[in-house]
Amino acid sequence: MSIPQFELANPPTDAISAIQFAPTSLRLLVASWDKHVYLYDTSSTGGQLLNKFEHRAPVLDVCFGEDEEEAYTAGLDWDVRCINLTTGAQTVLSSHGAGVKSVLYDRQHNILVSGSWDSTLHVHHLSKPSDPPVKISLPNKPFSLSLTSTRLVVAMASRALHIYQLADLASESAASGIEPWQRRESSLKFMTRAVACMPNDEGYASSSIEGRVAVEWFDPSTTSQSRKYAFKCHRQPSPEGVDVVYPVNALAFHPVHGTFASGGGDGFVALWDGVAKRRIRQYQRYTTSVSALSFSGNGKFLAVAVSPGFEDGREGVGEGMVGIFIRELGDGEAKGKGMK
Repeated sequence: MSIPQFELANPPTDAISAIQFAPTSLRLLVASWDKHVYLYDTSSTGGQLLNKFEHRAPVLDVCFGEDEEEAYTAGLDWDVRCINLTTGAQTVLSSHGAGVKSVLYDRQHNILVSGSWDSTLHVHHLSKPSDPPVKISLPNKPFSLSLTSTRLVVAMASRALHIYQLADLASESAASGIEPWQRRESSLKFMTRAVACMPNDEGYASSSIEGRVAVEWFDPSTTSQSRKYAFKCHRQPSPEGVDVVYPVNALAFHPVHGTFASGGGDGFVALWDGVAKRRIRQYQRYTTSVSALSFSGNGKFLAVAVSPGFEDGREGVGEGMVGIFIRELGDGEAKGKGMK
């Protein structure tokens, strides 16, 4: 019998900010506050650290590029970088005016989008590497970005949310005056922590620091908008019988079944059926806060990154408090309640 979950050897030495599986293999990229990006092969128990790439400052996000030999990073050095994962060579694509929180690669349009705390997006047209990025001003700092095959969702401070058409961002005539397709206000009353788009391009889920997740649809019709809802999660009873509310740090949709996982400051990962509005299952508690999640491209594995979120008021990263777990999902484990 195979082991359903194992921990990767040689984890980062400081908090993990982002993880991402390669589209077609079990290679995993990890971004950390220890100023490194890590590349693992997770195809065998314990995994193998293939390489790590040093940066000048903590790394806040990472993603694969056109193939598995290319990665893009964003961090507190204000730079958006391209890394050749074979040679280790790094190239700065653009520099923002503050830390860069998110970076996303869109394969269909061959563009890279970065979101910075300087309240701008940079859209890099990778087929024209010598061209400067298109800069789009935002009304607030972006906290989380997510892509579908046709849209970009930008969740910001002050509960603002913009939805862009990728075709507009990728246009030859794209300019800094690009307007969002939709402007929305978050259904959640408190600060957004994460946003993740449905793989069927119909909507997205968002989470807040106040133990809630909202599920919404893109279709602006009254019928479709009446389907949106929010629910409480990642809350644990205290000895006094009062719920302790934790932030929902991470969201990830299953690429095949369209269900989604949430990870919270309470150390739990839960799987949800967003259409049926039901929790499918909750896994055992991890040693500390769940900071990032990623499903493999075939949906058979879930990577869970844990690192201190300091929800308990204690500072510092102690021995064994940072880790990455690879969970193999059984047949039907991530299927929704009404799915065949």
